[in-house]
Amino acid sequence: MSSSRIPHLFRLAGAAFALAIAAVSPQSHAADPASMRIAGNFSSNTKHVDEIEKPFFTALPKLMGEPITVNYNPMDVVNVQAADALRLLRSGTFDVMSVQIGMASRDDPFFEGIDLIGVSTNMKDLRKAVDAYREVFDQRLQQRFKAKVMTLWPFGPQVFYCNKPIKSIDDVKGLKVRSFTPSMAALIQTLGGTPVTLQFSEVYPALQRGVADCGVTSPTSGNAGKWGEVTTHFMPLSVSGSVQGHFMNLEYWNKFSPEAQKKLLAGFKQMEDRMWDIAESANADAMNCNIGKEPCTKGTKFNMTLVPVTDADSNKIKAAVTSSVLPLWKQTCNKVDPKCSDIWNATVGKARGFAIQ
Repeated sequence: MSSSRIPHLFRLAGAAFALAIAAVSPQSHAADPASMRIAGNFSSNTKHVDEIEKPFFTALPKLMGEPITVNYNPMDVVNVQAADALRLLRSGTFDVMSVQIGMASRDDPFFEGIDLIGVSTNMKDLRKAVDAYREVFDQRLQQRFKAKVMTLWPFGPQVFYCNKPIKSIDDVKGLKVRSFTPSMAALIQTLGGTPVTLQFSEVYPALQRGVADCGVTSPTSGNAGKWGEVTTHFMPLSVSGSVQGHFMNLEYWNKFSPEAQKKLLAGFKQMEDRMWDIAESANADAMNCNIGKEPCTKGTKFNMTLVPVTDADSNKIKAAVTSSVLPLWKQTCNKVDPKCSDIWNATVGKARGFAIQ
């Protein structure tokens, strides 16, 4: 064989190999990811983490029907700040994160629109708001932070724990109150209080040391977090639902086959439903436990003073929505996107009977 024919044969072999690859590629799919890095909820939220979230991710290989190495840690264990979640997802630091939307919305106020303070103060109304906003929320999340919504769910009614004597919402005036969303800060200021921005894991020591006089969270979370040890008065006046989410890095999501994606969506939907169940059922028991009342079956019993909620208290919250919360959110969100308040009016506003002027 002449040496002049050898390069030609290599070219023919190379072309044949390329054609073979091209013929196979459309019918083949790269293997699904073999591992998943997860930053879960705060470890002190034991009902959500130990009873639902951790078991779900532990069972994920069985759900998927294929081996996948799961690296799960609560966000406080890996020293993650709740406000940084969206940026960490966009960068691919984690594949999946449990996101406190109110804290993370400082990166984009659009997301807070799902649960503005005072707009949806019971679980039935909040369901309507979440269902109305889910699609536009997911679109925004994918566009701005390269992440996909896997779950949206509430901690439950956000109520007041205080270590100072209070008799009504008027007594918040002059107190330092833990806040975790911009609209909550606006409400507290409207009531005459001073908002103190703290993530959940920081609240117990803040109440203990006097950095905060009151904290706002769900009865279940406050009881599980032992807030009854550092507060004396419990006022079950709900101001929101504290909507959370599990979001997945979009590039990571797109690595899964369509069949695997269907399994993931179905599994995460089951976890979401269980989170809603806790929000709707477990908080009544936690409220009893906070004030030392029976039945208290699952929580820690404390002896907090119950502050009855009056119509006047509820009306003050409603008034603050139109006077402060909605105008402030419009101003902040429309700076980022001029269509922000129009989108909200057509979704959450329509579902809940509110309109931003």
